[in-house]
Amino acid sequence: MESNKKTLVLGASDNPARYSFRAVHMLKNHGHDVVPVGIRKGQVAGLDIHTDRPADGDIDTVTLYVGPQNQPAWYDYILDLQPKRILFNPGTENPELQRLARDRGIQTEEACTLVLLSIGQY
Repeated sequence: MESNKKTLVLGASDNPARYSFRAVHMLKNHGHDVVPVGIRKGQVAGLDIHTDRPADGDIDTVTLYVGPQNQPAWYDYILDLQPKRILFNPGTENPELQRLARDRGIQTEEACTLVLLSIGQY
């Protein structure tokens, strides 16, 4: 099993049809600590979805399930967490946020969390 990479899932949802729902479950099943953050209260994989902006420390990865048009409101929050990396899942690619992150020494990657987990490359 991979080493634990505490992951903040931005755009978490309690809707089983959403990829963020699947990501929270899969991350947990792979032994990672997960912090689900979304716009609606709910639960996913037995975890409460935070609708505030929790100041969890030691975040390894922020994985995005929020479209680029809705990301600017989250820039400061994401960058202030100082994660080691930000994963831009398909449809969330954002050159501006990628540049801001790289300027702060944060690795960025355009990749699917679900695929990375399934092939052991997370």
